[in-house]
Amino acid sequence: MDGCDAMATNPNKQKGHPMKHAFHKLALVAALVTAGSTAMAQSAGTWMVKGGVNNIDPHVTSGDLSPPSLPGSKVDVKSATSAIVTATYMVSDSLSAEFYIGLPYKHEIVGAGTLAGVGKLGSVKQVSPTLFGQYRFLAASSALRPYVGLGLTYAYFYGEEGSGALTALTNPGGPPTTLSASSAFGVSPELGVAYRVSDRWFIDASVIKTFVKNTTTLSTGQKIDTKLDPLSTNISIGYRF
Repeated sequence: MDGCDAMATNPNKQKGHPMKHAFHKLALVAALVTAGSTAMAQSAGTWMVKGGVNNIDPHVTSGDLSPPSLPGSKVDVKSATSAIVTATYMVSDSLSAEFYIGLPYKHEIVGAGTLAGVGKLGSVKQVSPTLFGQYRFLAASSALRPYVGLGLTYAYFYGEEGSGALTALTNPGGPPTTLSASSAFGVSPELGVAYRVSDRWFIDASVIKTFVKNTTTLSTGQKIDTKLDPLSTNISIGYRF
């Protein structure tokens, strides 16, 4: 009787165990699903795309404009900002390949050295697609992942325009002086960080230093060599597939 009474007075005790087991199983499944999706954040086989904005600030070392010109006739190139798009593939949990390109940038060319007071000498447009190999630190599931990269850049220059000041300096009284800037390959080390804000979305920022030089030729036959060596800073919003 005592045993029967105990069973009769505690009906929830036996019924409660299956419910607890069910809740435990659901919690475990949810944890595994969450952990699985997080672990895939930047793991091998993942594709990511980013869109953002980038500023290119050339750190110019200019040669002298070839004769006939004043000694010390140099140039500088102003910074420019444009939109960027990148596509990234995770080769492994730590290694990635990234293709990076921006919409065209337009840079002003100004006088430097003995031409420092002349002002604008012309302008040039450029695009500089880059293919990076990257190493990402910390685990693939980490919300914050710093990375380093090394890229090959092709700086393509076009749309060159000379100013009236350039013509006055190089061909006074003659037809407008035009210019042509050579395109060139360069090496681009990179330092960046990605921060995951959800399972699919993340924020990315990086700094890129590109080592590149080119030659600009004027319609007068004069030439000038420049090391452009720009520093690029960018921030993007990314999506993981």
